[in-house]
Amino acid sequence: MKEIFDVFFKSFWILLFLGFLWLIHFINSYFDLNLNELGILPRNFKGLIGIFFSPIIHSKQNINHLLNNSFPFLILSWALFYFYKPIAWKVFIYSWIFTGIFVWISGRNAYHIGMSGVIYSLLFFIFFSGVFRKEIRLMTVALLVVFLYGSMVWGIFPYDWTVSFESHFFGALTGVVLAFFNRKNNATFKVEKTQWEIEEELGIEPIDFEKEIEKE
Repeated sequence: MKEIFDVFFKSFWILLFLGFLWLIHFINSYFDLNLNELGILPRNFKGLIGIFFSPIIHSKQNINHLLNNSFPFLILSWALFYFYKPIAWKVFIYSWIFTGIFVWISGRNAYHIGMSGVIYSLLFFIFFSGVFRKEIRLMTVALLVVFLYGSMVWGIFPYDWTVSFESHFFGALTGVVLAFFNRKNNATFKVEKTQWEIEEELGIEPIDFEKEIEKE
């Protein structure tokens, strides 16, 4: 019963937050506001506010901007809070803040908006956590999203100057760093050790069956 409640709660807040993003987009478009100014403007003190607000702002001229971010955010956020419950909030908040800081320091002189930086951080965190922890199930989740949205991998390169590849790149970098430094922190489930690994840790010598047969 507790697991069912946990799954429901995780799904509820993620859907609620996603609904909030769409509400912001609707208000921005319907009232013809210029919320882009709440984005990150690199190396400008005015643009520091974007570190906190840029992920919730998406292009009002192009609804695909938010559409393309919605599904990966839904899947990756759920995977993060399901598989990494003890550290999920820390990873999510650090992904948000540090990606923004790196973009503010090194990005082009333009407003950077959108949730994609956080999404790339979650994607690379989940994938490389699977690598560092040697957990194939976590790698499979990330690879599934990459398979569905294969262009995401190329998003860390400057192939389109209308896209903030800096957010993608620094999001990915943040995700890898977080995965590395949290590689020993508890996940929701752990990989079961094999019998021989347990015996090796306890210093138990394996049985030499050939010698046992000779004794008989």
